[in-house]
Amino acid sequence: MFLDDRFGASHVLKPVQDGSAEAFFTNGDDEVLQRRWAREQGMPGEPALEAILLAQIEHHATEVFYNLDPVRYPSAFVAKLPGCVNTALCWRVAPSGGADFTAYGAVLGNFPSILEMWRRAGCRAEPFFPAHDPVMDEYGRGERPIDVSFVGGYSRHHRARARTLEQVAQLAENHNVVFCLDASRLTKLAESAIGRLLPMRQHRRPAAIAAIARPPVFGRDLYELIGSSKIVLNGSIDMAGTERGNMRCFEAMGCGALLVSDAGSYPDAMEEDVTIAIYNTPERAVEVISRRLLDWPASAEIAARGRDRIRTIYSKDVQWKQFCDLVGRI
Repeated sequence: MFLDDRFGASHVLKPVQDGSAEAFFTNGDDEVLQRRWAREQGMPGEPALEAILLAQIEHHATEVFYNLDPVRYPSAFVAKLPGCVNTALCWRVAPSGGADFTAYGAVLGNFPSILEMWRRAGCRAEPFFPAHDPVMDEYGRGERPIDVSFVGGYSRHHRARARTLEQVAQLAENHNVVFCLDASRLTKLAESAIGRLLPMRQHRRPAAIAAIARPPVFGRDLYELIGSSKIVLNGSIDMAGTERGNMRCFEAMGCGALLVSDAGSYPDAMEEDVTIAIYNTPERAVEVISRRLLDWPASAEIAARGRDRIRTIYSKDVQWKQFCDLVGRI
């Protein structure tokens, strides 16, 4: 069910998606799933979730352990891996509060400056990219009634993004604009009936944003939203510096929407006015979106070209070959 929902599918390697007997996939923090497996295997008592995960790895005779949640399973966990594991790799593209990943054969990611940060922390770090999820091809083949959509976090920690969203939200007066926002707990409290009686104004979203805000969407619901959108707005968070290429870029282009994103250094396949559109300031974002909607036939051609590039350059076959090459070098 989890794999069919496609949450995080761009990071799930091809053998898992293909149902290969050589691959074993689990969510180590899913207590219901993990305890069910433990009972089926006859593990006595109530073993810790970590013990269950280690038992699964040993049961599968895993040779390559690839971890998408290294903060939960840092070097101390790697030291406990059974002897069948020859290589341990992890994906991480964010600061991690001093977590130790040095026991991994390599930390993988697609942001060069963050890879360099891991190298300074004593880790081997290697470039690796998300892949186009083939299921994305099912979405966005018909009408796109939503003019502009945005999906992501909104908090006081996303200052540049917040300014852009406030500007673009004003387009809702004349266009169908949808923001699916993962608001912070403080924001939710500040906008509640009780919160409006408290001195929490700085945590409330601007009226233009709050008026069109919806709950966040994930997995296939996210694909459906993007597939119904002409334009997907993207804005990097403050820690990204000048580097770009977050997951929303791959998802927007993969589902055939026109990606409108902030200026910076992008990976292959993401090229201004060829496969994506770029804005330099929050105010310019409104300009760019308005112009692209006004000349939608030309904008749709850019989006289609972007979809083709993503499907080719970042296919699951390409990702899997790169992963195997990495394992061979480590």
